Amino acid sequence: MPDWNSPAELALEASAFAKLMHALAGLYFWEVATSFSFDWQFITGKKKFHWPLIFYFLGRYLLVFAMIGILTALDVTIEVNCQALYTFNQLVGQATIGLASINLAIRTMILWAQNLYIVVPLVLVILGHWSLILQGKPAPTCVLLKAEWVPGQGCVITKTNNTILAATFIYTMCFDLIVLVLTAAKLAFPRDQRSQLMNMLFRDGLIYFVIAFLSNLLATTFMELNLSAVMSIIFNVPSAIASTIVACRAVRRLSGWSSPGPEILYVCLWLSPLRQR
Repeated sequence: MPDWNSPAELALEASAFAKLMHALAGLYFWEVATSFSFDWQFITGKKKFHWPLIFYFLGRYLLVFAMIGILTALDVTIEVNCQALYTFNQLVGQATIGLASINLAIRTMILWAQNLYIVVPLVLVILGHWSLILQGKPAPTCVLLKAEWVPGQGCVITKTNNTILAATFIYTMCFDLIVLVLTAAKLAFPRDQRSQLMNMLFRDGLIYFVIAFLSNLLATTFMELNLSAVMSIIFNVPSAIASTIVACRAVRRLSGWSSPGPEILYVCLWLSPLRQR
């Protein structure tokens, strides 16, 4: 087994991390570019904007800024404040994971017709989630990543707070599981006939949960292994990107959904009125 903290191994890890981040940035920028027409319809007013889209746009474009920040940290050739840059990247990246979970939770609230017995507990869970995410706020005792400028190498991650990072990812997995169970319960015991829309909501939610759960599990595993400062967080960004892409695609699918018959769900609170064929 290699010495993960030896200078030679750390150099290899840094190189692998940089290549992975560039590949992921290209993937995510491509995803945003190819689906920008959806966003443009709301920007230009062709589609009516509804408040739940706030979380869609925040998650989608905060991750763009996070990826730009990561690429800046990796490619900058002049000395910068690496600690401030990585604190920004970490906080914004964690926020995108929280926003992806919110998007899924709102869909579940829709399924339950905004039942307060469902909405209130979910809101409390969301607040708990963000209390962990905001542990990374820029204060000396709350910084989850430490980075410094090393001449000839650039910004280098020197230390990570794996306890809070792992707790955040585990909380995210539990949160997503709760939402999936609530969705499944609603569809398993419907008061009326299940609609095509309800089936689609569950199917998209299940796909999101599987992808997000596996990506979060991978990130948590490497954090708990704590092989080195770089290896501990190498899969955090893939997790954020996977969650955001799947959550945003689910939102766009719901917005573009059309039904052969009337639906009784409160979808108007989500994105746009249902289009009838």
